[in-house]
Amino acid sequence: MNALLRNAYKWPKCTPPVSVAAFSTAPSPWRKAANSSSKSRERERNIINLHHEINDSLDQLKDSLDHGESSSRGGRPSKNKSTFSQKRSYQMFEVLVNARVNKVMREMGDYRDRQEDWRAFGVNNQVQLDSSVGLFKKALDTCFAKATEKGMISRSDNPLFWNLRNSFVKGDNRGLSSELVHSFQTFLMKERFPDAINELHREIADLRFPYEWYPATRMLQRTVHLHVGPTNSGKTYNALKALEGAKTGIYAGPLRLLAHEIWSRFTAKGKPCALVTGEEVRIPEGVDRWFHSCTVEMSPLNKPVDVAVVDEIQMIASEDRGWAWTQAVLGLQAKELHLCGEDRVVELIQDLCARIGDRCIVHRYQRLNPLETMSKSLRGDFRNLEKGDAVVAFSRVALHKLKAGIEQATGKRCAIVYGSLPPETRAQQAALFNDPNNEYDYLVASDAIGMGLNLEIKRVIFESSSKFDGNKVRSLTVPEIKQIGGRAGRYRTASAEIASAQEGAAGGEEAVEAKVESNTGWVTAFDFRDLQDIQNAFQKEAKPIETAGLFPPANIIERFHTYFPPRTPTSFVLTRLRELARLSPRFHLCDFDTALEIADAIQPYNLSVADRCVFLNCPVSFRVSRDGESNGQREALQAFAKCVAEMGSGHLLDFDCIDLSILDMDEETRMTMFNNPAYLQSLERLHQIITMYLWLSYRYEGVFQSQSMAFKVKEIVEDRITEFLDKLTYVTYSQARRRQAMREAAERHKKAEEQLLGEEEQEHLQEHHEEEPEEPIIEIVEELDPEEIIGEVIEEGGTGEREPGPDAEKNQGSG
Repeated sequence: MNALLRNAYKWPKCTPPVSVAAFSTAPSPWRKAANSSSKSRERERNIINLHHEINDSLDQLKDSLDHGESSSRGGRPSKNKSTFSQKRSYQMFEVLVNARVNKVMREMGDYRDRQEDWRAFGVNNQVQLDSSVGLFKKALDTCFAKATEKGMISRSDNPLFWNLRNSFVKGDNRGLSSELVHSFQTFLMKERFPDAINELHREIADLRFPYEWYPATRMLQRTVHLHVGPTNSGKTYNALKALEGAKTGIYAGPLRLLAHEIWSRFTAKGKPCALVTGEEVRIPEGVDRWFHSCTVEMSPLNKPVDVAVVDEIQMIASEDRGWAWTQAVLGLQAKELHLCGEDRVVELIQDLCARIGDRCIVHRYQRLNPLETMSKSLRGDFRNLEKGDAVVAFSRVALHKLKAGIEQATGKRCAIVYGSLPPETRAQQAALFNDPNNEYDYLVASDAIGMGLNLEIKRVIFESSSKFDGNKVRSLTVPEIKQIGGRAGRYRTASAEIASAQEGAAGGEEAVEAKVESNTGWVTAFDFRDLQDIQNAFQKEAKPIETAGLFPPANIIERFHTYFPPRTPTSFVLTRLRELARLSPRFHLCDFDTALEIADAIQPYNLSVADRCVFLNCPVSFRVSRDGESNGQREALQAFAKCVAEMGSGHLLDFDCIDLSILDMDEETRMTMFNNPAYLQSLERLHQIITMYLWLSYRYEGVFQSQSMAFKVKEIVEDRITEFLDKLTYVTYSQARRRQAMREAAERHKKAEEQLLGEEEQEHLQEHHEEEPEEPIIEIVEELDPEEIIGEVIEEGGTGEREPGPDAEKNQGSG
């Protein structure tokens, strides 16, 4: 059941409870599996009928408003229909916010229940609290009046509305509730500061000149080489050649697997290289100087080098991680800085270089072989696969089910590659696929291949054109589709690089120099409906990137914190900083939501501000299941924060939140768990907590001392997850229904965003969305039923979808 039905309140008669999906009127709730019990089917029919009734009431409201609008204009359609539609959406949103604010206030508690917390915000009794709540509700009325009557919806004109709307679009009702809490805290504190303090706050929150944060780098006269072009054009290859020719250097990429790949390449060529990611550090021994291969967030900004390469520079626009690319561009102390990415980032980088006095040289590349979308999909049939095909999916469950289905249908072996595979296993699987002389004809891979992972792929096949991004099901963006699809027909692979290293002494560099292949790279989809989306994406051009992401560095947060009373919650300090921040037109603030949730979670513990800033970057997700059950990461984070605050024992076995008993099952017991999705979720939960422990062990070496044990536990958990996933089976009908449900959910969310944001802002939001660094285990944590996680054996009878006839496909695309 979708969020529309899960969040019921007492609404006006004509307006049902809503979530993001409810702003779209397409009635498509998630259905149970085909073999559900009769009671489940009856309950589902009742839910569907209720959903239809809700949507009917929305349609009636829409029709009546449309009729009134047309009548007022003499029966002609209004030229401002889209504006009027947005106004109605804002009115519906206001109803939702008014209902949510009452719920949030109840959850925050009365004055007598939380006296110390309320006193920190200047509230000294229940009467004052009630008065403040009333004034806050009036402020909400004012911000919605500005939006609906005056069209004031920008961050500068109407910040309260802007924050509420964006939080709702990104995080649904949960995100909205969190934003209401922080907005109310800001409202309480706003009048407490004298003018002099307010002026100091504004001065510290002036983020218009972030290049001044790196004075040592500004002392250098850098040359920035910007390598831009489509996939498979050789841009990264040329940048890496410059890095290899230097005495010292840094490679910074978006994924751990890319950092590991470059580390392997340099190590194979006898060049000392350190691997530095958030969870793993490998420093070469016996040498004084070495290269660095790292994830962008771990770029060493205080190390002078000859050459630095920053990959996937277009991610500088990401709402979540863009700050890391901005930090690398502005802060890396390299004589030559090589940036690799898409052409749409050129104008932004040239402008940034002009501001800081760096010389910018743009190198443009053309694709080394043609790339075409096909006119036909696989029609849902694995027997249409060809040798060298790669099927791309967006969760580990989907990948393993596809692998099982392909091997069963074709009798051939299928390799599997995704970001969270152990590096050695991933390299082995890639080598098996790249070798033309074995039975591994096919590959299933996550969208990590779109980030530059080199594989010899002839044809890329999208299993779906939508994905679950951690918060919602959404359609793939144009840059994502082009990035992933462009991996078809690769020019030069990592295996060729390693081969060149092994033959280097005998002139192997020239002997194995890459040659342009004449074959065309092809892109298609598993189903025709998804293929239409893929074809449309390749006909579009993504808009130029106009702004770079920023997040205030720790020193600014610490300085800002000193101007608040000692017990002021860090989440409020961050909210205040976000509210007052002044930005250059070339920058945007990255998302604060996760940082605010972390700050709230660790607030009860006596940590220094510096320690709190460390925890703000901890890899954690506070995702909650559809029945409200926590994934355990909040509790683990709090246990770790308490350990740091009290300087307690950080031994892995001393934390109650780390339940290792699940690893004690013998093989016979584990065999009985392969039909139990809760077992898989428990393993994933443990894996995420161990990852968090390892991340902290590099920041607090004296506290979290069981690093070696944690690595071993992590390895065992990964083996158990792989063991579980290998037992999954592919059910044609079930997977066809899942893809259809995801398409519908993505379409509903797209319509909802268009209504709340408008088409132009919605496109802007999509352009600023980039990949999560690692694929989830399942696509829809909130929605998938156990029947969707574990494949049931049913009679094979096609995909369950109606494919269009030959004439329909004849008119689609080329190839």
